[in-house]
Amino acid sequence: MFNDKRDVVLCLTAAIISATAALIFFLFFGLVCGLAVFFLLGGLTALFAFYSYQRNKEITRLSDQLNAILHGDDSIELDRYSEGALGILQSEIYKMTVTLREQSQRLKADKVFLADSIADISHQMRTPLTSINIITSLLAEEDISEERRAELLCELDRLLAGIDRLVNTLLKISGFDAGAIKLKTETISLEKLVAAAVKPITAAMELKGQSLEMTAEGDFSGDISWTAEALGNIVKNCSEHTPNGGRISISASENAIYSEIIISDNGSGISEEDLPNIFKRFYKGKNSGTDSFGIGLALSKMIVTGQNGTIKAENLPSGGAAFTLRFYKSVV
Repeated sequence: MFNDKRDVVLCLTAAIISATAALIFFLFFGLVCGLAVFFLLGGLTALFAFYSYQRNKEITRLSDQLNAILHGDDSIELDRYSEGALGILQSEIYKMTVTLREQSQRLKADKVFLADSIADISHQMRTPLTSINIITSLLAEEDISEERRAELLCELDRLLAGIDRLVNTLLKISGFDAGAIKLKTETISLEKLVAAAVKPITAAMELKGQSLEMTAEGDFSGDISWTAEALGNIVKNCSEHTPNGGRISISASENAIYSEIIISDNGSGISEEDLPNIFKRFYKGKNSGTDSFGIGLALSKMIVTGQNGTIKAENLPSGGAAFTLRFYKSVV
């Protein structure tokens, strides 16, 4: 089996040279010398032909295996070749095959994740849209009172604000997933960072009569605006799970290794079932309110981990929950 015409030409050339040399030795040195040269060169020619045949056979087998791999056969094992040029070729092909399989698995996982995300987003949007549809139908009634109309409009405004918040958060998460958002590195005092984070939530906390305790020392290096949003999402979550008149505490400090921010409350805490899943996308705990979409904490985790940080949630022995954020310094 010769797939390469050059091997055929070489074998024929070697055979002709062997026959010619044997004839010359026969004419000039006698029958014995002629036969010796004939068998010697003929054996070398046959050995070369056999080697070429085996090499072409192995190359054909390797080609068939590659064709099977390209058509999705994951059971192929390229371990037959251990030496020589074929061994080197096998090693490189094996590396390529492993890389292609890993990429294929990642693509399959991305497809599953995309399908799940679309289903989750559809579910999250369906509930408020259904409520909006009902409210618009009620507003179209002719005999509706002004007081009832005002209540429905207020509820409609709340639902639309919730959808707007959901869409904005989803866009931010998509930006992080796609690598389109680049986090900057700036330095600010932890006191100013915490103050910027809680500012949008202060009014809602005051309406619930909740107190806020803050202690902050040291500096923070990272993306100020995104980190403030991450902290704000956590503080908002604590406020939602803390009763009226409750307390939320924020403690921030810096050492030679990291900047640490601890946000705690004296609310109902986090159920043991929810703790492992609290940072997952679209996960809503048992005590989540109707306005919760389950993506605020997921975004916070993406922001923190994107800055060489860690985030942990736990229950306090005295009651309530605590979130610990640490932003590690790249240079110590």
